[in-house]
Amino acid sequence: MEAKRERYTPNDVGPSPEEWAAPRLSEVSTLITNGFVGTATPYYTDETGIPYLYGTNVRANKLDLTGIRYITSEFHATQSKTELKFGDLLTVQSGHIGETAVVSKELDGANCHALIVTRLKLDMVFPKFLSYYMNSEIGRARMSGLEVGSTILHINTKDLKKFRVLLPSLTEQKGIAKILSTWDKAITTTQQLIANSQQQKKTMMEQLLTGKKRLLDKNGVKFSSEWEFLTFDEAFKVANKKSAQVKSSEYLPSGTIPIVDQGQKLIAGYCNSQEFYSDIPVIVFGDHTRCLKWIDFVFCPGADGTQLLDSKASLDKKFGYYLLLKTDIPNLGYSRHMRELKAKDFKVPMEIEEQKKIATVLSAADHEITILQHRLDALKQERKALMQQLLTGKRRVNLEDKQVA
Repeated sequence: MEAKRERYTPNDVGPSPEEWAAPRLSEVSTLITNGFVGTATPYYTDETGIPYLYGTNVRANKLDLTGIRYITSEFHATQSKTELKFGDLLTVQSGHIGETAVVSKELDGANCHALIVTRLKLDMVFPKFLSYYMNSEIGRARMSGLEVGSTILHINTKDLKKFRVLLPSLTEQKGIAKILSTWDKAITTTQQLIANSQQQKKTMMEQLLTGKKRLLDKNGVKFSSEWEFLTFDEAFKVANKKSAQVKSSEYLPSGTIPIVDQGQKLIAGYCNSQEFYSDIPVIVFGDHTRCLKWIDFVFCPGADGTQLLDSKASLDKKFGYYLLLKTDIPNLGYSRHMRELKAKDFKVPMEIEEQKKIATVLSAADHEITILQHRLDALKQERKALMQQLLTGKRRVNLEDKQVA
């Protein structure tokens, strides 16, 4: 189900089973209040103090404790009304408005800054279920109806108290939360696998592209040829001419030749250039960003700022791509970036076979990351569809499952 923001209001919970309740949030909670709003800096202390959560620590259905701050016990005592309890909901009041997470056991007794704290009646509401509902597409669409402010949008506690929530039985709430938690764990596991693979690839690049680690040749003998430094002009050449670059407005969407557009996009469209390219690195400059891609299909260059770099005869093309990828030049814009790039030296093995072997190993690492990313994207899409069905009653959980209760 796709939530349409113009359709939903804070009072309109949308289609749902008749037996599901739709109480106001104030009717299923004992406390809805604001965290401290003001300057807390003078009360910061070290990790011996009380954990102090900001909006940056709250994400949809989870708390991110990166950069968490701590306050003194004395200041915490003056803000006793927002001393957090396990199971409380924390909702972001301004910024990424409406994102909600449940206070974990580890943060029982902590405090917060400018967040809305909701303490639920646990005999009526399972906190994790309500967190899922408020972060769902429909929940966020309805939450947008609470936003006020002319310059900085925010939500007020008095309005959140009137917000209607969709509630099945407590047993079904727990069952829905359990199912979605399982999907979240699968997503988190896949994200960690991607992070690990990316770190492994980074380590391999550092070892293989510097000669710290040498691979074996086709005879099983370690490569031993010398490595030498090449200038940019000795290693690479600019493949596309300025005349071959076209404005994005100069293509027709009905075409079939992909174009590289500013902003790092690949667009399927007609290009009026007669020059096409494949199997070379592409550096896209646009909006003060720099993106290096490897293009292995035929395409034509797109908007101004797209730079195509080809390896010269002394370099394997894919090996040259990984050399460029490792340069890690900051985003300086087109002219300055190319000047920085052309001022660099590149240390390379003189034996082409070693270059190809290194490129093959790194390509395999890229392929593994791509597969994991596709798996992650699929999990997120499936979870999103399932969540919309479960949280609106279009799909019901099996209440006979004893583990649900």
